[in-house]
Amino acid sequence: MRFLTYDRAGGARLGLLSGELVIDVAEASGGALPADMLSFIEAGAPALEAASRLPAAGGKPLADVRLLAPIPRPARNIVCVGLNYAEHASESRITTGLPEVPVYFTKPPSTVTGPEAAIPWHGELSRRMDWEVELVAVIGRPGKDIPEARALDYVFGYTVGNDVTARDLQARHQQWYKGKGLDGFCPLGPWIVTADEIPDPQTLRLQLRVNGRPKQDARTDDMIFSVAKLIADWSRGMTLEPGDLLMTGTPSGVGFARKPPEYLQPGDVVEAEIEAIGLLRNVVAGDERHP
Repeated sequence: MRFLTYDRAGGARLGLLSGELVIDVAEASGGALPADMLSFIEAGAPALEAASRLPAAGGKPLADVRLLAPIPRPARNIVCVGLNYAEHASESRITTGLPEVPVYFTKPPSTVTGPEAAIPWHGELSRRMDWEVELVAVIGRPGKDIPEARALDYVFGYTVGNDVTARDLQARHQQWYKGKGLDGFCPLGPWIVTADEIPDPQTLRLQLRVNGRPKQDARTDDMIFSVAKLIADWSRGMTLEPGDLLMTGTPSGVGFARKPPEYLQPGDVVEAEIEAIGLLRNVVAGDERHP
């Protein structure tokens, strides 16, 4: 199933995508199911089962609704993994070898923006905005010290993310939080595909295009640490909660590593796409002359 969040009269509503129709989950269930994504994820397997039986009658055409980020305001920071593809670790020239353990950082909830939403142009802070397509795992139930063999059982579903990065800030501050944490620097969407539809997340193709030109193209089986390994490691001594987001790393092809380097500019159209999930499209906002 595909669950999304859409705008209805200025408020965020949980929708179920049935073909090209968006079914309002709370309305179609007569109020028995939650109206927001986080509450729905927290409701667990019974809510998923009930949603699978919802009638499509009364659904709105997908083309007529404005999609928001699937989780517009995460309850906690987004957990991210750096240097998780071998070629990207090499092109980054940050390390002399492959990481032996996952490299973590976080992005604050204020970075999240949705499909077709503008990526803010922070021209007064950065002129080296970069792109990073990533598979994002959405945690479905609480867990701590999760064995790798059971880690995927804790996943509610998957979505597409773009870990937008201000490379000059990243270098200036000698860490990743500031350069990756500016407002609007985490487009997510277009929806969450439930884990049962993606039994093996290590078989997916990721692509990113800027103004229609291919920049990144790889497969998730190139990850150094699989989704299951990441969840198992992340949960050691730490409790994961429903709705937590895990960005699993980006492949090679980022802008700063190109020769010459390439960076996003106002008006650029960025399309991040993952097989079996969908296409996340955003435009860089702002005016370079008036940052």
